[in-house]
Amino acid sequence: MTSTTPACPNAAEPQSPEASGWIRRFAGLIPAGGAVLDLACGGGRHSRLLLQLGHPVTAVDRDLTRLGGLDSHDDFSAQCHDLEDGSAFPFSAGSFAGVVVTNYLYRPIIADIVRAVAPGGILLYETFAQGNERFGRPSNPDFLLAPGELLDAAAGQLRVLAYEDLVVERPKPAAVQRICARRELLA
Repeated sequence: MTSTTPACPNAAEPQSPEASGWIRRFAGLIPAGGAVLDLACGGGRHSRLLLQLGHPVTAVDRDLTRLGGLDSHDDFSAQCHDLEDGSAFPFSAGSFAGVVVTNYLYRPIIADIVRAVAPGGILLYETFAQGNERFGRPSNPDFLLAPGELLDAAAGQLRVLAYEDLVVERPKPAAVQRICARRELLA
């Protein structure tokens, strides 16, 4: 496992829940064997799923302590990076066959996230939406998507394959928005 900042240690025990149903549903659309970015990866629940599906995975988070055990996988690398520190987005356009983001929103990098999807690649993004404040945290509007915000982020760049803006009951009640979108292959 690689880390851009040695101050981000790894724990020995994984502590991540099951992968999101949305991510499980659409992960098969990511081109076979293509490199995947698990952004704001948390405990690595989606990294684990994507590795099982045969993808090399780059996981990024400002805290890698919950990734235990993933560093033993040959196709896994992790980067300790604070995506909100004002530095440039750490990946170039078209770098990944799949980009997965869940339960994370930092608007200044949404365009960079979309650009990181390679031609033929898939963006899977799921996070909290306006209305979530009635269920608890997050409740700050800075961390809640406005209606259609993920659609707007993909507009003109990716073809939307699936989109939802709804209230879910599991794993806990929440207002969410989620998108599965593909960057078309270059002609």
